[in-house]
Amino acid sequence: MRNRILLTITVCIMTILSMAENYPYRSDLLWVTEPDHPDWIYRTGEKAKIKISLFKYGIPQDGITVNYEMGSELMPSDKTGSIVLKNGKAEINIGTLDKPGFRDCIFSIMINGGKYSHHVKVGFSPDKIKPYTEMPDGFMDFWKNNIKEASEFPLKYTKEKAEEYCTEKIDCYLIKLQLNNRGQAVYGYLFYPKNAKPESCPVVLSPPGAGIKTIKEPLRHKYYAEEGFIRLEFEIHGLNPTMSEEQFKEISNTFNGKENGYLTNGLDNKDNYYMKRVYLSCLRCIDLLTSLPEWDGKNVIVQGGSQGGALAMITAGLDKRVTACVVNHPALSDMAGYMAGRAGGYPHFFRTKGMDTKEKLETMSYYDVVNFARLIKADTFMTWGFNDNTCPPTTSYAVYNTLECSKEALITPINEHWTSEETERGHLEWIKKHLK
Repeated sequence: MRNRILLTITVCIMTILSMAENYPYRSDLLWVTEPDHPDWIYRTGEKAKIKISLFKYGIPQDGITVNYEMGSELMPSDKTGSIVLKNGKAEINIGTLDKPGFRDCIFSIMINGGKYSHHVKVGFSPDKIKPYTEMPDGFMDFWKNNIKEASEFPLKYTKEKAEEYCTEKIDCYLIKLQLNNRGQAVYGYLFYPKNAKPESCPVVLSPPGAGIKTIKEPLRHKYYAEEGFIRLEFEIHGLNPTMSEEQFKEISNTFNGKENGYLTNGLDNKDNYYMKRVYLSCLRCIDLLTSLPEWDGKNVIVQGGSQGGALAMITAGLDKRVTACVVNHPALSDMAGYMAGRAGGYPHFFRTKGMDTKEKLETMSYYDVVNFARLIKADTFMTWGFNDNTCPPTTSYAVYNTLECSKEALITPINEHWTSEETERGHLEWIKKHLK
């Protein structure tokens, strides 16, 4: 089994993306952090030190007091203090962990009445992180029965040319895919290479990130179709993506608040949970893609980030037609990890009182990415950052360490909840190398 980890470390200010959280666009201030292990990884029990530097207008800031607090990832801090910058630099002992995981050091300053903060996480034996979530006895039967029921509904969809997203090299169609006889459906944009020939194109399914929103910048991944792939970007709520952003915002404000968000809808009962239809809709999208006469008959790829990464892995686990899986920092991963006193996955249910009931925990186990990761046979590529608080690295490692398929990882420690355009394009290059 190929198990290769490609490590990317940013050591020079000029390589930090100007639009990233770590280097705010047009900000006067720049934090630079340097763990004393260049890969940001330590063994359990080994102490870690962090060098921090602060620049204003590119000038090191001398004599500034930096306040800091630190603790296990997303857990209450266990140490606080302050240190004074000398020639714009200081060194902080971040401590250690006796169990595999991550420590987070958050530091801040006050300048002219404004507070400026940054943070850095380092890992301790993260390759030893194991998921808290276990596969329930009824997991396989539950999903087999639901897949069977969903598949009994015939494949029905409409296909309308979306001229606004067609170019000289690609064609785009707005798809409405019916899911059942209750009229529920999902929408998506289907991109083709111009004049695609029968049985010539690998197909790519790209589920969306979290939220109730339109399909983001449909042409941002047009290079897939330009290089011979058919790609379907879809939304999960049955809302037409041609609606305005204001309409989406109104719907989200009404039906996706903290007290009534779709990710908590029906969480007391695995049979009635909102995400059941969403997971099954991913498989129906694969049905659609593999029915296209232009499909090459071999290659089925799933690709996404955050919630989209979770749905990609879930699809790969449930559908053996999938031949390759590419994900960024998957959400919905080891969600009950908080029960073990450590960071759990997005949407961080346990930040809300009353979410640790027996019924909710059972439902989470039927929908958690780690249990689908156990089923994946397709070649898989994952990427994640250490400074991510939305989908914390503890949960990405819990998933990656669970995979028993051929797998690779690109670890970008400085990244928060984002990936660069270069990394996104690298996904396609990886996919091209793994075509059947």
